[in-house]
Amino acid sequence: MIHEVIDSHCHLDFSKFNRDRHEVIERARKRGVSEMINSGIDYRTNADSIALTRKYDFIHATLGLSPQMVPHAKNEKIRQIISQIERNIDKAVGVGETGLDFYYCTNDPGREKQKDVFRQIIEIADNYNKTLVIHGRDGEDLALQMSKHLEKVIFHCYGGSLKTMERIVDMGHYISVPTLVCFSQQHKEIAQKLPLENMLIETDSPFLSPRKGRNEPAFVVDSVPMIANLKDIDTNDVARETVKNTRRVFEL
Repeated sequence: MIHEVIDSHCHLDFSKFNRDRHEVIERARKRGVSEMINSGIDYRTNADSIALTRKYDFIHATLGLSPQMVPHAKNEKIRQIISQIERNIDKAVGVGETGLDFYYCTNDPGREKQKDVFRQIIEIADNYNKTLVIHGRDGEDLALQMSKHLEKVIFHCYGGSLKTMERIVDMGHYISVPTLVCFSQQHKEIAQKLPLENMLIETDSPFLSPRKGRNEPAFVVDSVPMIANLKDIDTNDVARETVKNTRRVFEL
């Protein structure tokens, strides 16, 4: 039995949890998930993340603006979300998820808009000394370049190259290994080569389930024996170090 783990990135406020949210949270706690970081992606989910932290003292919020919504969002809406993040910064342990998603956005105007918004949110993280949580998909190199001056950076659900991973590690930043590691060869390779002192673990629930159907924070424990096996170390070492890293980077 794993004594304690932290799910460093989940979306408990999403509608997939509407019918049994409290039960899901309780189930995670019973499995040893002592804390959960709930990540906002837009105005509503930022507000809902803050509401969750008021209800549960072991849930912490990061306030973000997903790059996936940026290309299609009106500038006024983007301004509202950025203002909301800044206004509520004292209620957040980090800023994000935010970043660059060039996988879904392939046109130059959309990518430029993502870069512009990302710059603004990096500035908030910098000004308030908050941890930056990056969603980088096919834009990991540039995301690293843009945020390299920050002290506390997490590449959430990292799926980039091993070369970029090494550069992230060299800068002292963190990479969060998702429950995808239970079945994705690419994520197994990342987990195997990623130094334990730079590793966090996450579910990104309700997505990326290691089991059938919806993912949930309790399933973060599935990753621990898989990572331990890949690195040929004890499961408790993986649990202990990732907890320590999560607390350090978010200043919990």
